[in-house]
Amino acid sequence: MSAPRSQLALVWRLGAATTLIVMAFAVTGPVLAVLLQQAGYGTAFIGAFSMLPFLMVALLIPAMPPLLARWGTLRSYRIGAALQLAGIGSFALFDHVALWALGSAVSGVGAAALWNTTEALLAEEAPPESRGRVMGLYQTALGAALALGPFTPALLGLPARPMLWLAVGLVAACLVLALTAPAHEPRARSPAPTGTWHALRTVPWLAAIAFSGGVFEAGLGAVGAAHASASGMSLSTAASVAGAIGVGSFLFQYPAGWAADRFSPRRVFMIAACTLLVASLAMVFARQAPWLLWVCGLAWGGVGGALYTLTMVQVAHAFAGRATAGGAAAMITGYTWGGTLGPVASGSALQAAGTTGLAALLAVLAALTLAAARRVAPAAA
Repeated sequence: MSAPRSQLALVWRLGAATTLIVMAFAVTGPVLAVLLQQAGYGTAFIGAFSMLPFLMVALLIPAMPPLLARWGTLRSYRIGAALQLAGIGSFALFDHVALWALGSAVSGVGAAALWNTTEALLAEEAPPESRGRVMGLYQTALGAALALGPFTPALLGLPARPMLWLAVGLVAACLVLALTAPAHEPRARSPAPTGTWHALRTVPWLAAIAFSGGVFEAGLGAVGAAHASASGMSLSTAASVAGAIGVGSFLFQYPAGWAADRFSPRRVFMIAACTLLVASLAMVFARQAPWLLWVCGLAWGGVGGALYTLTMVQVAHAFAGRATAGGAAAMITGYTWGGTLGPVASGSALQAAGTTGLAALLAVLAALTLAAARRVAPAAA
């Protein structure tokens, strides 16, 4: 039975609000990375700084399903949006790295609340027969935000500080959408277990694939921009390397959802993993051919984002009712740990061994993703 029109309207309203949050993240991430690089910080430090919001999400997401059940959809989302505004506001208000780090951690706490809320609501309300396409369309919107954000310095011709204030405005608009949203009537609770750890034990290989998606889509943008800046590129050009990841995410999401509705998940996951392996190995030649930074970024963002979308579609089929929140939280846990560890590992590999070291690290991860894909059930649950 299809979801009521009012319920789907709330899904798309919060989806639009989340898109604004992602846009703000896509603006601030590369800008802060370039500012830190210009201040003399290495790619390992920048990677560690970039991991902070993902670390907070990864640590807190297991606690989100019971809080979501207690607070309700809108209250959870509004709290998350307010924390995001406080965190990103610190980037524009202050110049000290320690305060930026604190703001990044606060924004990560907010992201944990609103991310699980939106994903669980979408998985719960989307019609099962078209769930892949609905989730793919939502992820396409997020991909568009990831794609556009890093290009805004070049498109608007603005320096770093005004760009950070633009991000504050985007988050404020998100909060307004949440505060003016109509009440949400939840479906009946599922008797099935709803916890994140139960879901992780039920579908561990999907969580592993989500981890890989987090590394490739969310864990490489800031490090790539910092590497491009260190190679002599301008702020706008360096930020566009991260933009290529967003463009890939935008282009691949709906096709991934379409494929999830029609083909064996194992086959789709394996094709995606093989694509990541080829793109990772190609990074060996990036020093001689800098244009590969954009080509590989396109593949990383597109396929990495598709992996996350595909895992969310699969857990939406595997879990029902309020248990969807636990399944969604499990995939977010995997994805955010990828986004947390990705910048640190890739930044360290890049600093220690250049593009060859980065290529080797990512190729190993892609090969492990392929191994995990082979363990996925050949048909949807």
